[in-house]
Amino acid sequence: MFQKKLVTLLFSISFFIGFTQSVLTDKATISVLTCGPGSELYTTFGHSAFRIHDPKTGFDKVYNYGTFDFNAPNFYLNFAKGKLTYQLSTTRFQYFLAEYRYENRWVKEQVLNLNENEVVQVFNFLENNAKPENKNYQYDFFFDNCSTKIEEVLKKALPNTITFNNNHITSHKTHRDLIADYTKNQKWGKFGIDLALGSVIDKEATKDEYKFLPDYIFKAFENATINTDTIKLPLIKNELTIIDEKPITKAPFSFSFTPLFIFSIISFMILFITYKNYKLKRRTKILDFLILFVTGIVGVVVLLLWFATSHTATYKNLNFLWAFAPNLIIAFYITKTNLKNWITTYYKVLTILLVITIIVWIFKIQVFNIAILPLIISLIIRYLYVIFIGKKIQNS
Repeated sequence: MFQKKLVTLLFSISFFIGFTQSVLTDKATISVLTCGPGSELYTTFGHSAFRIHDPKTGFDKVYNYGTFDFNAPNFYLNFAKGKLTYQLSTTRFQYFLAEYRYENRWVKEQVLNLNENEVVQVFNFLENNAKPENKNYQYDFFFDNCSTKIEEVLKKALPNTITFNNNHITSHKTHRDLIADYTKNQKWGKFGIDLALGSVIDKEATKDEYKFLPDYIFKAFENATINTDTIKLPLIKNELTIIDEKPITKAPFSFSFTPLFIFSIISFMILFITYKNYKLKRRTKILDFLILFVTGIVGVVVLLLWFATSHTATYKNLNFLWAFAPNLIIAFYITKTNLKNWITTYYKVLTILLVITIIVWIFKIQVFNIAILPLIISLIIRYLYVIFIGKKIQNS
């Protein structure tokens, strides 16, 4: 019985080794593919993937950690809760390339300086990771994505073999700064990011943390070395541009469609109505209702992202200081003709919170989107009007 099991085991091992050797020859190479940004917000940060190519056998496969299944159970709910499962998928290189050629996005290839044994080790790791039972992972935009997986895979498949040197990074940026570098033409996308993500992304990123962006993984590999028995060699053996294209960019929004312009108009309307109220000795109740109701809704969303999801980047979101969730309830009290004394006290609290917002901004505890600056100024003036004048005058 023992001999039978031993023979079976040896046969299985030899079959596996033979299978690997039949797939890859000594001409096989492993590359890192870095893809340029696209015109849509979800493509604006670029992409990274592995390519394994064996010109002798025609084997040419891309291993892509940036895919997910729309048909997965509770996909949209899990997405909102920050529990989105990404997966390692594989496809033929020609199909992968066709997508980026269609989107007019550049693709660069860095061929790794690996020996035959190292190529097989990485190949086996990726093939095992691509199995249905292993392919899923919990996505995190900053700490576990298609870009960070590139370095992680090589460190696991080839432990103590590659040295990454980050001395090419000389800047001192926060995660929010790094995002801003890629969203200069995505004004509304940038506004949404600044509204949803908290103060945790306003700390200076470590050099390793830059690698959530494919461009920085590309630069890290340019600067990395591989350890041999005698010397250290550059990790990159060859670097080439496969597609040299730029996306067809959409016509940029005119200033009239940017968040700053829209919020400036809203702020001007608040100030204008407040001025007219002052001149006519009135208080426009519907304005006060809308201000509290809308900021309350925004505040509830901010708190839900903070406390009810697993998104690591939505923690400690100080946007709640100006978008105060209890406003959603208080809005229905502000419509009454005779304001209670506690309403005045509540407005004093709101005013203090707005001042704290500005202080937080000045000291960069959290950097807010510039579009809310005119709104904060107009809200301070409106709240002070309600505190000192609004209650004493006739309500309209």
